[in-house]
Amino acid sequence: MTHILLPFMVLPLYSVMRPIPPSYVRAARSLGATSWTAFRRVYLPQTMPGVAAGALLVFILAVGYYITPALVGGARGQLISNLIAFHFSNSNWSMAAALASILLVAVLILYWIYDRLIGIDNLKLG
Repeated sequence: MTHILLPFMVLPLYSVMRPIPPSYVRAARSLGATSWTAFRRVYLPQTMPGVAAGALLVFILAVGYYITPALVGGARGQLISNLIAFHFSNSNWSMAAALASILLVAVLILYWIYDRLIGIDNLKLG
């Protein structure tokens, strides 16, 4: 999962970090800020839309991974998507529907939090 989902995090980060001029950090350093303070107060706030967009994209894609944990982790590593597939295949559709609703609500809450913190207008995926 890491090898497949890593580009979905790196590409939004790259698209946000590329246009930031290095002179901003140099200006903060020349005004007396340490390297860590210049990064934290100048560079990081400008990259937060890309960080949040990458995290949201990776989370939504990772929710759908139910084959990889089943093949690699066996029966002990249960994700909610594994449980939904298990209950659906055993014709326990009401439990599968309840779990799918919980998953949908969790993703919508995460999307709402993203919209409140970053703003959906600032979504930068490329």
